[in-house]
Amino acid sequence: MSSFDKSIESNEAIPDHLDDDQIVTPWKVESKSAINYMKLIDKFGCEPIDGNLIKRFEQVTKMKAHLWLRRGLFFSHRDLDKALTKYEAGEQVYLYTGRGPTSEAMHLGHMIPFMFTKFLQDAFDAILVIQMSDDEKFFFKDDELDYFNGLSYKNARDIIACGFNPEKTLIFSNLESVGGELYKNVVKIMRTTTGNQIRGIYGLDLNNNVGQLAWPCFQAAPAFSNSFSDIFGDEKHVYCLVPMAIDQDPYFRMARDFAGKKEKEGYIKPAVIHTKFLVALGGVNAKMSSTGSSPTIYMTDTPKEIKKKIMSHAYSGGQSTLELHREYGGDLETDVSYQYLCYFMDDDAKLEQIARDYRSGEMLSGDIKKIINDVVQDMVLNHQNQRVKVTNEVIQHFFNRNRQFDMSRSEREPVELDSDYSGYGINFDLYFGLVPPVIPEDVKVLQEQVLEDTA
Repeated sequence: MSSFDKSIESNEAIPDHLDDDQIVTPWKVESKSAINYMKLIDKFGCEPIDGNLIKRFEQVTKMKAHLWLRRGLFFSHRDLDKALTKYEAGEQVYLYTGRGPTSEAMHLGHMIPFMFTKFLQDAFDAILVIQMSDDEKFFFKDDELDYFNGLSYKNARDIIACGFNPEKTLIFSNLESVGGELYKNVVKIMRTTTGNQIRGIYGLDLNNNVGQLAWPCFQAAPAFSNSFSDIFGDEKHVYCLVPMAIDQDPYFRMARDFAGKKEKEGYIKPAVIHTKFLVALGGVNAKMSSTGSSPTIYMTDTPKEIKKKIMSHAYSGGQSTLELHREYGGDLETDVSYQYLCYFMDDDAKLEQIARDYRSGEMLSGDIKKIINDVVQDMVLNHQNQRVKVTNEVIQHFFNRNRQFDMSRSEREPVELDSDYSGYGINFDLYFGLVPPVIPEDVKVLQEQVLEDTA
């Protein structure tokens, strides 16, 4: 039993999202070094995604696993195996994810969960509901309510451009949609959740406004299908799978606790699947953020803007001089360009060759930055080509709840399975056995002096 589960039972305030080395909450992600995801798995009480689960995913969905699953970038879960069992038995599985709109354009890090959710929608032939939490941002930010509501529709363009099935997808503004069956679940969750639980899970206290304290109940409610009886009908509950970054996990631990209390009423604990954070350009100790200190790559950026941000600001794992870099090579674990290639370069063989060339010192920091610059520019340009097709009429269709949704499920032929899955998922070695360079102390001092002189 995790520390969170114990705090739920006792109503004690245990802020398990905090430790000495890293902070991971829905509002803040920071670490002294790279995020330790194995520590998060242990602290949050979730399960790693290994090769056996990925093999089962391919067998059940009859689709090859997404690159991000295979490489362990979507790395942990709760009850994904149960969602697969439901789907295998012919039962429906629906997806729920969301976006808290804070900027007019979404950035590269925002897109990771949505791009993966598109894959899951195809794999499960699933209905998808997307909550735009404009009310949440009003509670936690300083701008006006209408501003955040307007951002919901602007951000929807980027979301829709991912290619979601318009007949299987509902996007809704929480500000405009809370009521009816959805609000009934919000109220039920509120009554079963104590202030101590909110304090223990989220670190909030009586100095926070009431909207902030109550907000988690609003985010949890769409994880139950009877919040959308107009889509799923009034019969038994439908299994829900929630893809998200792991900083959002506290909301759904709370939702699962609520479902456990209401099991006799048919409520089902939602399954969740977690992604790692796309790191900030400034270094691997923080996630990419529109409010962070380092520049951010937005999906509306021009090629020139992308190039400037990557070439000037992507943290390098290379050495401070050409001579030292040739001798000691680059550090893959701290190099932001390499971290991005792990997400956006599809070919494992090419990725491994880049890793070996950069680690050996044969490839320079500027070389690897040029590679990821080209990859990201192509990706953003393709997204922009899809985004321009998202008209106001298309947006209105996705936000329209009063329509018939496509509940059908297509049949696929089984996919050819790989011969070995043992190195997939959490066991995938992104560094191909290469370890960081060991730099002597006197060389470190020299490098620091070089950096000071060039600052």
